[in-house]
Amino acid sequence: MPINLTKGQKVDLTKGNPGLKSVMVGLGWDVNAFDSGADFDLDAAAFMCGANGVCPTEKEFIFYGNLVHSTESVQHMGDNLTGGDDGDDEEIMIDLEKVPANIEKIAFTVTIYEAEKRRQNFGQVSNAFIRIVDSSNNTELIRYDLGEDFSIETAVVVGELYRNNGEWKFNAIGSGFQGGLAALCGHYGIETA
Repeated sequence: MPINLTKGQKVDLTKGNPGLKSVMVGLGWDVNAFDSGADFDLDAAAFMCGANGVCPTEKEFIFYGNLVHSTESVQHMGDNLTGGDDGDDEEIMIDLEKVPANIEKIAFTVTIYEAEKRRQNFGQVSNAFIRIVDSSNNTELIRYDLGEDFSIETAVVVGELYRNNGEWKFNAIGSGFQGGLAALCGHYGIETA
């Protein structure tokens, strides 16, 4: 049985799962029956942050335009343009043993592509979740359902993996942002054009 988290809850990942080397982070969502005249394209991303909470360089921002970190520790499995199927809409693979020592946390986010232009926000999205799966045996370890706490936000920090005394933990965040991907990039120290 996976551990179901609530907002703000933190849980050990590697301590309770000795030998855990790699995980799949699955993110999923549904779009409410609301027609804004344009398809919803939600995008998952990972920000690999140092102790100061920001990415050392733009290379630590893993998204549809930069799918694999140079260490191959974080790999985005590709952009899903519709989110129409059941289950995970986008997946990010994490090799915990390859994560560089200067990376203290990996934050997972979801943004709405061209949200302002398409007049879309997370108030129109439901059933959003993040789940952590043991890649070796496909066992779901952790699941966090975001609930319906959002209205005008166009970006959400869903959760983060972080190091604590040599172990990896997961923090269920569920924090909304206005300003889409640009706002998230600013938050994590990535300059956008």
